[in-house]
Amino acid sequence: MNYKNIFRMPTPMKITGRSSSITNAFINSIIPIIYPSDEELLEALSILEIEPTNLVCSYCGSISTEWDHLRPLVMNKKPTGYISELCNLVPSCGKCNQSKGNKNWKVWMLSSAKLSPKTKGIKNLEERIRKLEAYENWKKPVLIDFGKIIGKETWQTHWHNCEKVQILMKESQILAESINKKIKENYKAL
Repeated sequence: MNYKNIFRMPTPMKITGRSSSITNAFINSIIPIIYPSDEELLEALSILEIEPTNLVCSYCGSISTEWDHLRPLVMNKKPTGYISELCNLVPSCGKCNQSKGNKNWKVWMLSSAKLSPKTKGIKNLEERIRKLEAYENWKKPVLIDFGKIIGKETWQTHWHNCEKVQILMKESQILAESINKKIKENYKAL
């Protein structure tokens, strides 16, 4: 019997495999979080036609586990200017949030992406889209030009630091591969 079908080694880790996480950290660390009042929260849920006692995913109707940014905070490794405020957040399940990523919510919902509402065969898709469009038109989110607010020099320093971390990760990956190779060679010799 070939036991390789039931045994799978862990995927090798790469330091550089976390570069997008580092970029997102540099962006998310500067994004303000504006907490809503109870009244605002109830109004938002009313527009989405979601009961506060039965929080469900705005996209598919499953139990909500988190709040998703309707408009992405990060695009092309740069901040979009949107922040974490109620008019840019909707209740979501983890599967929808991960599947949607930083895509346009409506395009994603109607796409054939893995775990999109269309792919999942959600029956009342048009109704969900109508509610989300009403929500999107409820209040316009703040769009911030971070560089203009903090100044060109500080903004450039922040991104230069991000670049330095990325460069160090690449250098560290090369060193890690060399160390890995040497350890593997010595393992065979033991």
